[in-house]
Amino acid sequence: MGKTPETALTRLLDGNARYVAGQSRHEHQDPSRRAELTGNQEPFAQVFGCSDSRVPAEVVFDQGLGDLFVIRNAGHILDPSILGSLEFGVEILGIRLTMVLGHTSCGAVGATINAIDTHTTPAGFLRDVVERISPSVFEARRDPNAGYEDIIVENVRHAAAVIREKSAVIDRAINEGRTAIVGALYNLEEGTVTPVHTEGEVTLEG
Repeated sequence: MGKTPETALTRLLDGNARYVAGQSRHEHQDPSRRAELTGNQEPFAQVFGCSDSRVPAEVVFDQGLGDLFVIRNAGHILDPSILGSLEFGVEILGIRLTMVLGHTSCGAVGATINAIDTHTTPAGFLRDVVERISPSVFEARRDPNAGYEDIIVENVRHAAAVIREKSAVIDRAINEGRTAIVGALYNLEEGTVTPVHTEGEVTLEG
């Protein structure tokens, strides 16, 4: 497990660099690793990302069984069950780093932009997704030059900030230096992960 937020972030970004270069090691994916984990798990980081099928965390970061605690839904929107899962990762599993992972061409953000621009309301529970992403659209558009990707980045930043705002458990862990949050953007075309926001003290080592 990463002993600090920095070592966990470095491990994630090193894995992503291998993935981008086509040099993934595919470690921790064999039967012996599966058997090793039957009694407990010690993931070094948790990734809260979008459910998009093109952004599987273990692949993007070249990790395997037991390495990441992964939480996903459309547009990485927050609700009580998501916050509870994140708190489980921090308090019970002792995870040092939470990454909020957005991505280019996010369909949930696109649907929200369309709903706002056309003054329409989606049917069913998709409405809840749109309502939770809408504040990011309005905030990003305070800059009249903001584009699609700017809104996606703002949605990442907003999620990271709200985790800390809503969860006293995670906020306390951040203040005590036990964990940190990094918001990042995954580029679908290039495969790269770029940090865009932090909550807590975390910098890249080296």
